[in-house]
Amino acid sequence: MAFHIVLVEPEIPANTGNISRTCAATGTWLHLVRPLGFDTDDKTLKRAGLDYWHSVKLEYHDSFQEVKDRYPEGRFLFATTKASKIYTEWEFQDGDFLVFGRETRGLDPELLAQHPDSWMRLPMTDAVRSLNLSNSAAIILYEGLRQTGFPGLT
Repeated sequence: MAFHIVLVEPEIPANTGNISRTCAATGTWLHLVRPLGFDTDDKTLKRAGLDYWHSVKLEYHDSFQEVKDRYPEGRFLFATTKASKIYTEWEFQDGDFLVFGRETRGLDPELLAQHPDSWMRLPMTDAVRSLNLSNSAAIILYEGLRQTGFPGLT
């Protein structure tokens, strides 16, 4: 098994490129939910992922529901600044789907409302709205990997 990162309608190619490199380094699946705010042949996207794209387990989806339909047994955890539960309070499981929203608006309120018991957040001061998407994904993913003993990693 492996963790999954789901980016719902990402807007900034460099963030997706950075996340793709993290996925390549950890054996994590990357799911991109359309519409994307960039072309997948965007040079910024490719530069941020460097030459690791061939190592990324990548799937494209036309909706978040398509991801859920394809993985009906998956456990989906949603990163949002609106959560009361901090990400370290979760007991992560190998195979979890870590879901992140757009850089400018996060996840749609309707999507969050459908999964109220699956929210998590990163603690931070009130000086900023949120952390950078690629940083947030890496922090949460590595906590999941730490809790599960870094499966398959040396």
